[in-house]
Amino acid sequence: EMKISVVSKKLWCVHKQLVVLLTPLVFLPLLFTLPEKEGKCLYVVVLMATFWCTEALPLAVTAMLPVCLFPTLGILPSKKVCPQYFLETNFLFLSGLVMASSIEEWGLHRRIALKVLSIVGVKPAWLILGMMLTSSFLSMWLSNTATTAMMLPIANAILESLFGDLETLKQKCKCTEDTENDIINGCVNKQPFARYQFYKVIICLEIRSESQYQLKVWKGFLICIPYAASIGGTATLTGTAPNLILIGQLKSYFPDCDLINFGSWFAFAFPLMLLFLFLGWIWIAFLYGGLNTRLCFKKNDRRAQAEARAKALIEEDYRKLGPINFAEGAISFFFILFAVLLFTRDPKFVTGWSVFFKKGYVSDAVTGVIIVSILFFFPSQKPSLSWWFDPQASNTPYVPLLSWKKAQDSVPWNIILLLGGGFAMAKACEESGLASWIGGHLQPLAEVPPAAAVMLITAFLACFTEFASNTATIIIFLPVIAELAIRVSVNPLYFMIPATVGCSYAFMLPVSTPPNSIAFASGHLMVKDMVKTGFVMNILGILSVSLAMNTWGVAMFNLNAYPEWAHPINKTALVTEVHLSSVQSLNATL
Repeated sequence: EMKISVVSKKLWCVHKQLVVLLTPLVFLPLLFTLPEKEGKCLYVVVLMATFWCTEALPLAVTAMLPVCLFPTLGILPSKKVCPQYFLETNFLFLSGLVMASSIEEWGLHRRIALKVLSIVGVKPAWLILGMMLTSSFLSMWLSNTATTAMMLPIANAILESLFGDLETLKQKCKCTEDTENDIINGCVNKQPFARYQFYKVIICLEIRSESQYQLKVWKGFLICIPYAASIGGTATLTGTAPNLILIGQLKSYFPDCDLINFGSWFAFAFPLMLLFLFLGWIWIAFLYGGLNTRLCFKKNDRRAQAEARAKALIEEDYRKLGPINFAEGAISFFFILFAVLLFTRDPKFVTGWSVFFKKGYVSDAVTGVIIVSILFFFPSQKPSLSWWFDPQASNTPYVPLLSWKKAQDSVPWNIILLLGGGFAMAKACEESGLASWIGGHLQPLAEVPPAAAVMLITAFLACFTEFASNTATIIIFLPVIAELAIRVSVNPLYFMIPATVGCSYAFMLPVSTPPNSIAFASGHLMVKDMVKTGFVMNILGILSVSLAMNTWGVAMFNLNAYPEWAHPINKTALVTEVHLSSVQSLNATL
């Protein structure tokens, strides 16, 4: 037993290296058992999927494997693979990240957070709602991880003003249990039991009950922030990487599909975000003790005094920020302009401003890059004409709103490589015929009603993404889902949009997303807390997506009809099938 234990520990120490070395050998039969080009492409896809799920190699390194493997295996030439790594979708993502770094640079996100919290009030349920609204709004523009990292310290400061120190709170629960046991033992041993001891038990039970309530509320605060950040990221195209993967793969598979852009996605996903956020708030507030009559009625008790202290803390923190300075005002203006221009470029339900330019020339990427480029030269101090004529004025260097060094440090280049790897994989699946080959084997699923298929797809990907990166998950499955939709003659968007949104609904495990990990690292949450809360959140998410797709989604994207832009692939497949049947008939005749 000792030897087995030692060997297993040694193997675990080198498990990543073993995965990298053994995986290519294990899947080698794929090269010989399937049609040549499809087999080679599937071999690379399975290899990359395994490396992404096990993180045997860094995610960005795995994303670069197509550059090595597709040309050497004869799947796709290098000149077709490499451009996939910096498509216009990546420029849109980059512009969103640069805008986010400028917001963080001048602390605008903290001002927004404190202002929202001061408006919603300090009763636990309202504060949880305030935390969720703020986190979701910020994560629409900032990364989910940055939002969570910024909001958690604010939450902890408010909780400490409400309930005191966390360790003291835990100690109170422990002390009251010990005191209660001592008194019960005294009764059992027939020791004198004076009236004051009875009161002591009552007081101990009250303190214990209140402490347990406060600990529950503390957990509710910590758990709501990463969940709201994940939900908020789905509302904008730049909010999370899977949304951009959807756009990139749509352009690759269906070049004529122009239904999804920043404006149309926001019009669909923002109401879905609000719906899910409200349902999530009800569930978290119910589970962690925030929903009670105190929501609507005021009480003058110990809790009310603690709430007054928390309100004072929020107001004091906001006061310390001082009035909005020129730089914050400028960033606010460009941030609003960025959002408005992206939303109104071509929102589909009304005519956008892109009609003033040559059709198909101005995209969301162009809009994003124009706005963020201005940040690198726009001044962070209010310009003054008198400065030019005042010899006594300080000749301080000119400081723009954003420096390239700050932008460079803030941009997660690994995610941009990950997006590129996904686009390269999608291109190879399409050109090698692998997507069509997989679609042919999914024909039995044609019997499943489309509405049920939407729920199954969302549920499957929401579960899969608990154990793998959401970006890697959508990269792997989106080509298969697109081909499935074509095979069963359903609008591809009807399956692809729920799959994309479902990939962001990873709530059950600390390792599911970086925001979950940050909240778990606080040391107060347990895995069972996340599983219990996250399981119901997943169900609520699946139901919300299904409702959205079958109501306003159908109206916005005309999902009931099979679109013209999805026909060319079908025609190619049909021509191939007709050609094969003709050859077979000719052979039979001969």
